[in-house]
Parts: sequence; C-alpha cells; structure tokens
Amino acid sequence: MSTYLVTGGSGFFGGIVKQRLLEQGHAVVNVDLEQDDATHAQLTSYQRDIGLPDTLDDIFQKHRFDGIVHCAAILAHAIDDKRFLWRSNVDGTRSVAEAARRHGVPRLLFMSSNCLWAHNFGRPVREDDPPMPVEIYGRSKLEGERILLEYTEDLDVVIFRCPTIMDHGRLGLLTILFEFIEEGRKIWVVGGGHNRYQFIYAQDLFDACLRALEHGRSEVLNIGSDDVRSFREVYQAIIDRAGTGSRIATLPKGPTLLAMRAAYHLGMSPLGPYQYKMIAEDFIFDTGRIKDRLGWAPTLSNEEMLFRAYQYYHDNLEEIRSRKNVSAHKQPAGMGVIRLLKWMS
Repeated sequence: MSTYLVTGGSGFFGGIVKQRLLEQGHAVVNVDLEQDDATHAQLTSYQRDIGLPDTLDDIFQKHRFDGIVHCAAILAHAIDDKRFLWRSNVDGTRSVAEAARRHGVPRLLFMSSNCLWAHNFGRPVREDDPPMPVEIYGRSKLEGERILLEYTEDLDVVIFRCPTIMDHGRLGLLTILFEFIEEGRKIWVVGGGHNRYQFIYAQDLFDACLRALEHGRSEVLNIGSDDVRSFREVYQAIIDRAGTGSRIATLPKGPTLLAMRAAYHLGMSPLGPYQYKMIAEDFIFDTGRIKDRLGWAPTLSNEEMLFRAYQYYHDNLEEIRSRKNVSAHKQPAGMGVIRLLKWMS
C-alpha cells in the first residue's frame, strides 16, 4: 500500500482524508499546527508550522511519499494575525511543494476554494473564469494555486476548487445557524433567501481525491453538489427535520449588507467581506470538467449534507462547547453582534 502526507490532518476535512486513507490500508503522515488525538499503527503525526523554513526536511527524509493531500489552511475568521494567515497558507504551500520536488514525490492535491470569487456570475462558474478574491483568505488560496502551477513540470498537481465542505462534524460559522435552529429561533435569510449556494459533501470530495491520486496529470477542477436549491428551501428542509419550531424570516437586502459591512470593519462580526458579499447571491460551480476528467459524480444534496452537520451538532452539543485547541471548522465560531439578532428572534 501507499504512504501519503496529509497536511492539516488534525482539522475537519484533513481528518476525514487521514481516516479514510488509514481505513484503506495506507500509511499516513499528518503535519498540523494542532495536536493530533488520533492513534493508528499506520499513522505518524507531527505538530509543525509548515510556514516556517525547512520545517519539513526531516519528515521527508524519514518517509517516502507516494502523494500529498494539502489541506492545511488558516481561515480569516479564526485568527486576527493576517500576516500569520498569509505565511501559513502561502509560504506553507511553497514549502510543501519545494519539499515534494526535492524528494521526488510524484503527485500533490491542493484544496482551494470558491472564495476566489465574490460575485454572482449569473451562470455556473467555470475553471477558466479569472479569479477575483475580495479578502485575504481567497487571495491566499489564489496565490497558493499560482505557486503550485509552477511545479507541474516536476509533479502532478491537482487543484480542487471547493465550495463549503459539509459532513457531520463540520462546525465553524455553521454553528451560528445551528444554534438558532436548536433553540427554535427565527432563521434569517437576506433578500428573500431565493439565492442558491453550492456545497460539497466531504466523502464525495475524498472520492475525488482518490481518483486524482491515480489521474497522472495536472488539473484545475471545480467540484460541488448537483441540483442546488435555494437557501430558503434548504433551511426549511432542515427546520422540518429538526422539529424545533424555527421558522424562516427575511431581512431586507440593502440595509442588511450595509450593516454587515459596518459590523465587520468595527470588529463586531465574524462574517467578513466574502460572507457579506455572497450571503444573498447565487454561486454555483460548473462541474462538467471533473465529471469528464475523473469520472466523478456527487452523491448528496445540500439539504442532506447540512442536516447531517446539524444532527452532529445536536447530538454532541455539550462536548462541542467544551472544545479547545482544535481547528476552526471543529469548534463553534463566535457570534459577535449576531447575538443581538438572536435575542430578537
């Protein structure tokens, strides 16, 4: 069986990649800023900062990797030090790619983002649409892509442009929504909630990773769910299944977006430029290329993914509230001024 390096393997999606590879009999080496609580005979974990120079040299000397799944990233809402975010996401990506080239690793997968854009195209977004990120996380992901494309003569690089990755265990900013549902509060949508926003099921993304590891060429690939319904429809499906008495209510688009922008710039809200630009807009990837090149197809709808994540939150609420020193997607995000909206709900 093969040996894979997973960066960010203590986090949400990196942890899924790590566990699934181990289940298939592969050896996995995890490098992450956070401690790895998982144990397995075929797992080796290092607590390292990949953004620091030469921090990976000894790891690549000890292990011979058949491939790398590069999931490690710092989120904008999770940290105040944006220079650290840039160093981790950009310099860290360069560090991983350099080590891969020096040590002859044949392939590298990179988890990029739909945060490369922040406007409604009026159609599904294609791989050849020029990225235009509006905040530092999106800019760091775009720079990571640019760096990795410099290495395609030396290794196969597959870049997945991912919308929000969903599965049970996904928390972060979603816990704001989940807390409102859990307590039977009004679930607010902006401008009617008729906009459509794509997710990707974590297990479907892992399936794409497996296919990409055997693909044998470099690609930039959009990925996401099919048959995307509006936020209003998706939220109503979750509310109906949760049975907590929540109901959907509407906020006017213009004043709400102005208030969100002001709250962010005053340091009162976790929702940054990407969120307040896209909260009432459509964003869907065209996934024709990945279906054609990898023979891949999604399996779950947005509403099923989101309900699984909510059910996990509901079932593990007390333990979740006590978490410390875990990745941003595995702990609740702070509400900030949004708590005022909760009290009004």
